[in-house]
Amino acid sequence: MTQHSRDTPQFYLTAPSPCPYLPGREERKVFTHLVGERAPGLNDLLTHGGFRRSQSIAYRPACETCRACVSVRVIADQFKPSRNMRRVLDANAGLVGDMRALVPTSEQYSVFRSYLDSRHRDGGMADMTVLDYAMMVEDSHVKTRLVEYRRRGPDSSINGRGSGNLLAVALTDVLGDGLSMVYSFFDPEEAWRSLGTFMILDHIERAKRMGLPYVYLGYWVRDSRKMDYKSRFLPQERLMPDGWVKVTSENEALVPKKR
Repeated sequence: MTQHSRDTPQFYLTAPSPCPYLPGREERKVFTHLVGERAPGLNDLLTHGGFRRSQSIAYRPACETCRACVSVRVIADQFKPSRNMRRVLDANAGLVGDMRALVPTSEQYSVFRSYLDSRHRDGGMADMTVLDYAMMVEDSHVKTRLVEYRRRGPDSSINGRGSGNLLAVALTDVLGDGLSMVYSFFDPEEAWRSLGTFMILDHIERAKRMGLPYVYLGYWVRDSRKMDYKSRFLPQERLMPDGWVKVTSENEALVPKKR
């Protein structure tokens, strides 16, 4: 019998299930556990290989006949916001994002619950309780932070925190080469602000200030309307069979990244 070290990751394959992005298709995932002292380094390595993190699990699609899910990362120091993105930044100029330790709160869950009920009431997370939410936040063996967004207050320039009601939250992993946006949500009554776009723009600026080259956005699916927005953050790199390739236009053919 082959003996495996407890520190050696073991990979597993899920059974087929309905694809959440492309109707009529099935998905399978390969996954492993992220636990112990080696979890941060393993998470970095697997993220570079197209994996995503959910709590203490790292996973990536492993569909037999489909390769539609493409990992995307924005090149932070080369990014230039579009005209529409600049309008989003202007609309949210009065907001402040505070990066803090992993402490789930009832206020966060209230916004999370409203977001699910408004945007994803039929999704796989629709039945999540406050305990489920706390587990989603706290069950991390890697360097993970919460970014809370509130309106700018009189002391924001001093303490870096906003004041008033919580408007949006991002659960973010800090990797060796970038920020990986694990999950984000916002108050649906503030939808006019385009807070989803704003949080990505804010993370790009954060990555620049932290000296990190990338912001990982997860999977882009060409024919999925819910994932199409990710293609607008340019320039970006997409993980193809031969490695990461650079894309500078939404309509451009993929050009291999020079090594």
